[in-house]
Amino acid sequence: MDRFDGMRAFVRVVEAGSFTKAADTLGMSRTTITQLVQQLEAHLRIKLLNRTTRKVNVTADGAVYYERVVRLLAELDDIENNLPGASPAPRGLLRVDVPSPFANILLVPALPAFHARYPDIQFDLGASDRKVDLIGENVDCVVRGGEVKDQSLVARHVGDLQLGVYAAPAYLAQAGTPAHPGDLGDPQHRIVRYRWANGLPYAMHRDGESVKLQGRYVLAIDDGNAYLTAGLAGLGALWLPDYMAKAHVASGALVRLFADWRIDPMPMYLAYPPNRYVSKQLRVFIEWVVELMAVHAPVVGKTRTDE
Repeated sequence: MDRFDGMRAFVRVVEAGSFTKAADTLGMSRTTITQLVQQLEAHLRIKLLNRTTRKVNVTADGAVYYERVVRLLAELDDIENNLPGASPAPRGLLRVDVPSPFANILLVPALPAFHARYPDIQFDLGASDRKVDLIGENVDCVVRGGEVKDQSLVARHVGDLQLGVYAAPAYLAQAGTPAHPGDLGDPQHRIVRYRWANGLPYAMHRDGESVKLQGRYVLAIDDGNAYLTAGLAGLGALWLPDYMAKAHVASGALVRLFADWRIDPMPMYLAYPPNRYVSKQLRVFIEWVVELMAVHAPVVGKTRTDE
């Protein structure tokens, strides 16, 4: 048995909560993962995991072993990546999950420049607005809008999204153009509701006046790209970051409402698990995202303390 392979398999089973999920994230068969862990337990002469038909739980000895092994594997990676003869260029796989509009509009179009700078970094990119279990799914980092509620994660404040209220000309022709944010609550108006935005209603500010944006909706949706499409189709007014609305305003497909009112910016964070070794490829990706956001949505305020 390769002891380090056994350690890595054990760590992934603990983090993923099952042999099947661990096998999927490591690209191995479930049988191989099971054999590696069994061989490791035989070598140590202790039981690391309690297995049932439904789930896997770490034993008391296994929990102690896990904490030590995570640090050991991180130190081993650091040693290998910083040997005098090792390649100075970052290389390897990054598993990243970002919001779908951010991927389509900002990140993916900019990736050729990143690849030219770091040609040996490979991405497994998830483009979604769902909540990601970074440890269980073996994801290196996520980029998300809004405060990071999981205080166990290391979070880097990378940008602030300027927000506005927008509507399609067809919608305004049918419902009328609201003169005041409070008008969106009138019966003839409707909004497109973004289901992820638990903080609704947003507040708009002008000259000491503050109004909470509310309205009835005919569609609530949980994907940013589909949310934008619903607004373009005239299903209601919607709240968008400037980077999502810019091209559509320029083409006339969207009209900005209440231009003399202000919405507090939405912070953008890059977050990763605290017990993970921050590899060279993750470090350069973080700094590159900071550069990207500095162009499109620079940090303007202090929110959660950056780690």
